[in-house]
Amino acid sequence: MFENLTDRLSGALRNITGKSRLSDDNIQDALREVRKALLEADVALAVVKDFVESIRKRAIGQEVSRSLNPGQQFIKIVQDELVAVMGGATEGLNLAVKPPAIILMAGLQGAGKTTSVAKLAKHLKARLKKNVMVASVDIYRPAAIKQLETLAGEVGAKFFPSDAGQKPVDIAIAAVDAAKRQLVDVLIIDTAGRLHIDEALMEEIQALHAALSPVETLFVIDAMIGQDAVNTAKAFNEALPLTGVILTKLDGDARGGAALSVRHVTGKPIKFIGVGEKTDALEPFHPDRIASRILGMGDVLSLIEEVQQKVDQKKAEKLAMKVHKGQRFDLEDLRDQLQQMQNMGGMAGLLDKLPGMGQMAQIAQQDETVKQFKRMEAVINSMTPSERRDPDILNGSRKRRITQGSGTDLQDLNRLLKQHKQMAKMMKKLKGGKGLANMMRGISGQLPGGAGMPGAGGGMPSGLGGGIKLPGRFR
Repeated sequence: MFENLTDRLSGALRNITGKSRLSDDNIQDALREVRKALLEADVALAVVKDFVESIRKRAIGQEVSRSLNPGQQFIKIVQDELVAVMGGATEGLNLAVKPPAIILMAGLQGAGKTTSVAKLAKHLKARLKKNVMVASVDIYRPAAIKQLETLAGEVGAKFFPSDAGQKPVDIAIAAVDAAKRQLVDVLIIDTAGRLHIDEALMEEIQALHAALSPVETLFVIDAMIGQDAVNTAKAFNEALPLTGVILTKLDGDARGGAALSVRHVTGKPIKFIGVGEKTDALEPFHPDRIASRILGMGDVLSLIEEVQQKVDQKKAEKLAMKVHKGQRFDLEDLRDQLQQMQNMGGMAGLLDKLPGMGQMAQIAQQDETVKQFKRMEAVINSMTPSERRDPDILNGSRKRRITQGSGTDLQDLNRLLKQHKQMAKMMKKLKGGKGLANMMRGISGQLPGGAGMPGAGGGMPSGLGGGIKLPGRFR
């Protein structure tokens, strides 16, 4: 996420970080690089101008000159301004109305609107314990209604049926009546998208808004379309009283232009971000945490929250107890850790939230790294339970059976066994509840690409407990 912007801003700020004194010259040099970094990230020109000017005014004032560490203070100013341009405080949904609270979803075709409806429904059910119904008024796109019905089944939301022969407003009004009868807390309406903004699209969605009076009107937009995202958001904002924005496909956005521009252009808060294809890949938007990630400082708070929500606590506690007692870390445990990591977006999703690990996250996203982890799991799945518990019993015939069953070769199996031994040794260092420090020292230098982990003496958040262990490179 935002890899290009992070790299460019890090480079722009690197030279000023250690300055004991800031002058007009080095401030101007840094601002010039910041400006270039933002423009290359496809941030709207008006946003860049205001952003750089705000930093300049604060940097040349007493705020920096009186600081004990002017270079660090300058970076703090950049971080504060990043937070400000993205909206400052986190803003959630306003659902404090008589049920059902109606949420109207708007956006262009291909932005991920229907998927976002399902993700939002799952978020409201899982985190806010709401009874949610979804309905589609998209009578134009083939299979749009069926798609939402399938997704509703996956996330456990109620589905209001409709068909292409009905009028959108009639569907919406009937959905509201059904939601009232079934005591639904939140009704989410999925509207039709178009390949471009047109008069018919705007008139239809304006009619829907007038008929429903939704408490939230959310604009769903693809973060990867850059400047076009800003122009589209502006057009929808002029046509509808938007209450917020959902930025989709942010996990694939290396630039970050939309995230930094949408709030400034529309005046409406980004409320959620889509960070993957799975139905649980929707996160509340925290400007301070995103700013921290853009500057390469990580997002440990989000990582801890993600661990609490997605890690199987029973398995985590079981492993923690084994480690505490000094019991053997077997291949069943390793497979559990691989699966837990995949639940959190894989190695890349994990590293992206750790301070200073942005480049490592890029390496971990590479296809070969992903394939390596899949091969590891396939090899383990081809073993018998007794072989997973005690890999020392593996002989030649057993190894041949395992490699044939997993579609791998002997080299893959031997790599896995070597990796497992290394991890088992690390786990022994945790015996007696000494914390994660010893394991972090052992892991440092074994991540994909060979780079060490900063803060190896305790850089991993304690909230991870025994639930996630970072395996080294599968080589």
